[in-house]
Amino acid sequence: MSEKQQASDVVVVGAGPTGLLLAGDLAAAGLRVTVLEKRTTESNLTRAFAVHARTLEQLDARGLADELIATGTALDHLRLFGGLEARLDQLPTRFPFVLITPQYNVERLLQERAVKAGAVIVRGAELATLRQDGRQVELETRDGATYTAAYAVGTDGVRSTVRDLLGIPFPGQSVVSSVLLADVRVERPPAGTLAVAAGEHGFAFLVPFGDGWHRVIAWDRNHQLPDDAPVELDEIAAIARDAFGEDHGLHDARWLSRFHSDERQVPNYRSGRVFLAGDAAHCHSPAGGMGMNTGLQDAANLGWKLVGAVKGWAPDALLDSYQTERWPVGRAAVLSSGALVRVALGGSAPARLLRGAVGALGDRLGAVGSAGVKRISGIGIDYPAPGGSHHLTGRRLPDLRLAVDTPGTPARLYEALRGGRAVLISNDDLSTVLEPWADRAVAAAPASTHGKLRDTVLLVRPDGHAAWAAVDPSRAEIRRALTELLGPED
Repeated sequence: MSEKQQASDVVVVGAGPTGLLLAGDLAAAGLRVTVLEKRTTESNLTRAFAVHARTLEQLDARGLADELIATGTALDHLRLFGGLEARLDQLPTRFPFVLITPQYNVERLLQERAVKAGAVIVRGAELATLRQDGRQVELETRDGATYTAAYAVGTDGVRSTVRDLLGIPFPGQSVVSSVLLADVRVERPPAGTLAVAAGEHGFAFLVPFGDGWHRVIAWDRNHQLPDDAPVELDEIAAIARDAFGEDHGLHDARWLSRFHSDERQVPNYRSGRVFLAGDAAHCHSPAGGMGMNTGLQDAANLGWKLVGAVKGWAPDALLDSYQTERWPVGRAAVLSSGALVRVALGGSAPARLLRGAVGALGDRLGAVGSAGVKRISGIGIDYPAPGGSHHLTGRRLPDLRLAVDTPGTPARLYEALRGGRAVLISNDDLSTVLEPWADRAVAAAPASTHGKLRDTVLLVRPDGHAAWAAVDPSRAEIRRALTELLGPED
């Protein structure tokens, strides 16, 4: 093999948050992973800044959540239009808030983890060609280097080269143009941590990063310019005054940008041995802050399945379940963010009336608001389960407390998931049953406080969703469940 030809188990194209989480998971499981990134340097300028509860749970399962939380500001409620308030402090999770922190903090932690686990990141590697057959994928970069792998994943964003080379359509439409972004200093911060308002002509949003910088997003329906038009801070300040009644003393912008937002989704997340994840598979408006979070959860869903495929124990149907489970989630994110942005930015009389009515109802929308908050935060996302399954099957599981018999034993479910393996939870000692799958699953017992699990055996997937559950099952039933999820016995 030449110096310019390298073999891996998986090649990930794109070193954003989605690609880095995926690469870290694969490398931590012992796979050879190469990440190709066309950027030659890292950037500390970024659009994403909100990390939702379900993403924090996934980071907790990798030992990263607490460190990331220390970099930002936690908001347990969001005041939207008028009296409408989204309450996050009632979410059934260890993280009942949204964390405001720049995307580059997320990328830094994920990159450190991936590299420490053995992933190789190649910068300045712009993809030129992609070919695949029944055995492998071959990728060639513009500098002539060739990379081969059993599988490849495109996490290379909205303008995905992987998607284009595969010829996968990206249907959809543009929903809002000339959206202004800036990172600024603020002389007079708003009373609440986060400020969001719609004025007569547009919309403005202001939130602190926690390090002295604020992110401002602004839009004026009467001043629509192409993406490459220059951006002046005075233009953003004028929109802020229209929305907030004052501009809060915005100054010293370190970054100014203008962009348009599309609603698009590929019909298939898989093409043979190549997968798409994150913005390469779906994109939508920034309303709700679901973009980066949905991509990170794509990676958490796909990673353990690829590990099983490369190691030979996962049936092909397990890889196909990535499409079955994640496509509807991507679709819901597109629709939810689209609804939010249309209400926020609508200039028609009906849109203004709806916005005012929603605000006036305030707390009377509590039940609907709770369901919506769970969905946006990711806490309310479950996966399909076969008919007749236990009611927990497919459900996202909370951070169950576990019985601790010896020092060092995980005390929480998401601590037990940090090895990248499934977790079999039962009050009975199932170590002998689990032994043939010991490289793929660990055993744990629920804490005594979980009375409802007294007779229930629960098999938790590496991504924190219930794969199977049953009340007082036989050993044979448990073995069948383990085989279905984790392949045949060794």
